Amino acid sequence: MIKKEDIRIMFEDNHILVAVKPQNVPSQEDATKAPDTLTLLKEYLKEKYFKTGNVFLGLVHRLDRPTGGVMVFAKTSKAAARLSESIRGGEFDKTYFAVTDGVPKEKRGRLTHYLLKNEETNTVKIVPAGTDGAKKAELTYRLLDATADKTLSLIGINLLTGRGHQARVQIASLGTPIFADHRYGKPRPGLSLALWAAVLKFPHPVSGKMMVFMAYPPEPEPPWNRFDLSKFLTINKDIN
Repeated sequence: MIKKEDIRIMFEDNHILVAVKPQNVPSQEDATKAPDTLTLLKEYLKEKYFKTGNVFLGLVHRLDRPTGGVMVFAKTSKAAARLSESIRGGEFDKTYFAVTDGVPKEKRGRLTHYLLKNEETNTVKIVPAGTDGAKKAELTYRLLDATADKTLSLIGINLLTGRGHQARVQIASLGTPIFADHRYGKPRPGLSLALWAAVLKFPHPVSGKMMVFMAYPPEPEPPWNRFDLSKFLTINKDIN
């Protein structure tokens, strides 16, 4: 079972906390009551600062449970409000790595769909525009690398909207589902979904300084070990 010590803290000041969410751990408490990232980080703050009672830590964005990577949390209500405002204003830049089954026909593209969630099955499907309850989803992607046998690809994804399961459903629509996606692709028992929040850029909620954080996927694990990620994951490298 995951513990607070298993969550890597990348940055912390009086206003924000940036951490790496492990894969297969909820961003916040859900119906399963499994240990979640937000609660574990509250425990970390409570212990670090010898706090009694409840600890404030604001969740301003989420990652799907099977997705790991960089997240920012707000340590004050003021920071939470400003970060949320930055998200609404399109000032958050979230870049993901994904490994897909197969190679997309187009090396880069912009995908726009309308997604409808089935709450009972916790699945999302693409529906026609105007469908009741559907939400617009947009992303851009770029093919970064492919294995010699063309069975796997490494792609960079930039989410322009923040819909649940968005990257998984939209990339699957290309005919190249994300590796080990048991909902929208081919299940791979014992292997985790190959989707990772690699880079997060946003203005600091108080200073306004642009903050940039990067985290590598679990490279020794398949299918990440089929690619040299260091060629693509750098501050100055445009992977989208």
